[in-house]
Formats: sequence, structure tokens, C-alpha cells
Amino acid sequence: MLELFNRASLQCSKIITEHYSTSFTLGIRTLDRKFHLPIYAIYGFVRYADEIVDTFHDFDKKDLLDRFRADAYQAIEEKISLNPILHSFQLVVNKYGIEHELIEAFLHSMEMDLYEHEYTPGGYQEYIYGSAEVVGLMCLRVFCEGDATQHDHLREGARRLGAAFQKVNFLRDLKSDFQDRGRVYFPGVDFKAFDPQAKERIEADIQADFDAAYKAILQLPRGARQGVYLAYVYYCTLFNKIKRLPAARIQEERIRVPDSRKLALLAQTYVKFRIGSLTASLW
Repeated sequence: MLELFNRASLQCSKIITEHYSTSFTLGIRTLDRKFHLPIYAIYGFVRYADEIVDTFHDFDKKDLLDRFRADAYQAIEEKISLNPILHSFQLVVNKYGIEHELIEAFLHSMEMDLYEHEYTPGGYQEYIYGSAEVVGLMCLRVFCEGDATQHDHLREGARRLGAAFQKVNFLRDLKSDFQDRGRVYFPGVDFKAFDPQAKERIEADIQADFDAAYKAILQLPRGARQGVYLAYVYYCTLFNKIKRLPAARIQEERIRVPDSRKLALLAQTYVKFRIGSLTASLW
């Protein structure tokens, strides 16, 4: 009966992913089936923590996050939790050997969002590592299935892809982060006078991350390659849309890729994967 509980818990993480992210759901579905539930479990965990700091304004966020952290570590140690999201996450942590350092770095970055509103260069790098790069590293542990040599070889690429995704999110969510939450993630940028030069500097940094990540994507295990590539293509499409817009425009609205375009990208990447041509210039 424990196996039934395990499956039900993992399905809960799948539901969380499907409700919160169309793009990541599509990406996960194109992974080898053996990776579906483990990656859903990772996404469910990070999504719940992010919801605590971004959404639950009428509650004591610090207390909720502290309880979430304590419950997560207890679940990992005892290998069970009645919280299905934490139970599915501990299954993956214990099976694939996900380092506690990655989990703690992630939760630390979530806590930073409770207090930090403007980031120094060092704080920015710390936040990017904990909020995004470590998520890529958690997924890489799953994809490499215990192959330490392969994991170490692809580690930097996984970090750079996570960083690129997060920085694109910062540009996409500029209006809500700055106007609604008072957050300024990019150091040294005055968003009250956000000019084309500042935007171009940020975009050059993001492009360098994407370029480094692309090389690693091509070397991923075949069962993981198409799904990660699809996420990469989706974010590059969003990034290129942002690049074409003036700085003032992204301060006024949240830029997005329509669902119809996402489905078209899915079809295109499927064909590219089948013919063995995962180019860096699909969009």
C-alpha cells in the first residue's frame, strides 16, 4: 500500500506542475517517461516554496517558510510525509542522491525574497544560484541516474541554463516585481529610468548563459535531451521577443509566448529531435 501512496503523491506534484506552468509541463512530457514523475516532484517542491514568498500575503510568510523547510528535512530524513508534495520530493532526493546543500541554497534564496528588495552584485549571484541554478542541478541528478562523471561534466551547463531561465523571468516580470513587490533583482539598474543601454547589458549576460547551456544540452542523456531542449527553445523565443521590444514596453506589461506558439515550438522541436538537428537558432 505504500507504493500506492507514493504514486498518489507523485501525481499530486504532476497536478501542481500542470496548473502552474504550461511550458514546463510540455517540456516534461517530452522527456523519457521514466523522468516524468521525478521532475514533477522537483517542480512541485520549488513551486510551493515560491508560492509562500510571492502569494500568501495575508499570512506569516516567514513562519510558513520555516515550517516548510523543517517539514521537508524531516520528510527526507524519515523518508515519509503526509504532505504529498514533500513526500514525492523526498522520494526523489533519496533515490537520486540530491545534495542537501542544493535544497538549503534554494530555501535560502526564497527567504531572501522576504527581506531583500535591491540586490548587490554578490547578493544577486547568490540569489540566482539558489533560486534557479540549483534547480537545474537537481534535475541533472535525475537525468544522469548516478553517473557521477557525466553529472560533473554537465554541471556548469545546468547551472547556466537555470540562470538564463531566471534572468529571463526577471525581465518578463519586471512590472510586477518592481511595481507590486518593490523588488529590483538586477544590481546597479535604476528601473525608474530603465534605458536601452541597461536592457542591452542584461540581455548580453543572458545570451552568454544560453550559449553555454546549449552546448551542454547536446550532451545530455538522450532521454532528457528533447525535453530540456524544448524548455530552452521556449525561453529563447520569449527572450528574443523581449529583446525586440523597447525598455519602456517591458516595464508596462508582462511579456508572454501564446499557447499556440508553444504548441508550434513543440512540433518543431519534435521534428528536429527526430532528425538529429537540435540547432541553436530554431526561433
